[in-house]
Amino acid sequence: MKSCREATRLMSESQERSLKVREQARLGLHLAMCTPCRNFGKQLKILRRISKSYVKGGPEDTKK
Repeated sequence: MKSCREATRLMSESQERSLKVREQARLGLHLAMCTPCRNFGKQLKILRRISKSYVKGGPEDTKK
């Protein structure tokens, strides 16, 4: 893995497509060494979950 920029790009792409084995290995190696990129990955998962919840109307009905 050459840079954090490449790692974050792969993490973003993994939300839309399956990464190739080589991409997964390179990303995994980078994440093992890079705390900021691991944090970015966690934030990306949270944003994805929030976005899906918003599209579905949220976890609860606020129109009472």
